[in-house]
Amino acid sequence: MVRGKTPRKAIKKAAKPAKPAKPPAKHATKPASLKGYNPLAPARICDILQHLDGLYPDVTCALHHRSAWELVVATILSAQCTDVRVNMVTPGLFAKYPTPQHFAALEPEELEPELRSTGFFRNKAKSVVGAARKLIADFGGVVPDEMDKLLTLPGVARKTANVVLGSWFGKGVGVVVDTHVHRISRRLELTTNDDPGKIEQDLMTVIPQPKWILFSHQIIHHGRSLCIARKPKCVDCPLENLCHAADKIWSTVEMHKGAQ
Repeated sequence: MVRGKTPRKAIKKAAKPAKPAKPPAKHATKPASLKGYNPLAPARICDILQHLDGLYPDVTCALHHRSAWELVVATILSAQCTDVRVNMVTPGLFAKYPTPQHFAALEPEELEPELRSTGFFRNKAKSVVGAARKLIADFGGVVPDEMDKLLTLPGVARKTANVVLGSWFGKGVGVVVDTHVHRISRRLELTTNDDPGKIEQDLMTVIPQPKWILFSHQIIHHGRSLCIARKPKCVDCPLENLCHAADKIWSTVEMHKGAQ
């Protein structure tokens, strides 16, 4: 030992603190992964349709109308506008201009003030007046009940034609693809397309033709009552266990990134 120095005591290294336990998972059980899952399996499509039938057995077109012409006009006005707003505008509009001939006699600028609250009112005024004039010139003022002929009317694309053919004439020649059908069909993985025309073709492939008219009405009502865009009511939805949408707020099944 060296004189004048105090011997050093062995210094024990402090033990590393134990890692904190991981917090428990938010869900008591993790949804099971679905191996071999096929979103277009006939049994799954059948389940979806049965649930929709239970929820909305007798739904019809939400746009108020008393004739094929009124439905043409109302559907043109519904673009980028709620059906509720359209239904507020059309009673006064049809009281003032009851027939296609009355609309055909107008200049679009005269109609614009009546349509202002529906948005895009200038384009809609041109479409409605143009459709009325075309209807009188080519079809004797009578709305045709054929897709090809309807598509010749200004402002009428497949969505409007399908609405008129299905809701007024009872002809299911296609599937109406509005914003609700577009969104919910993707959430339910009935399509991966984003183009309305391609979505319609996909739906026509997987949905039985006798269901085409009712299916659209049911999905539209579902989008308003339960599958609301910004805040879906997943807890209350009977389709919840069939839906793997990526943005569900609550789920008992695995969620898929592509389902949105």
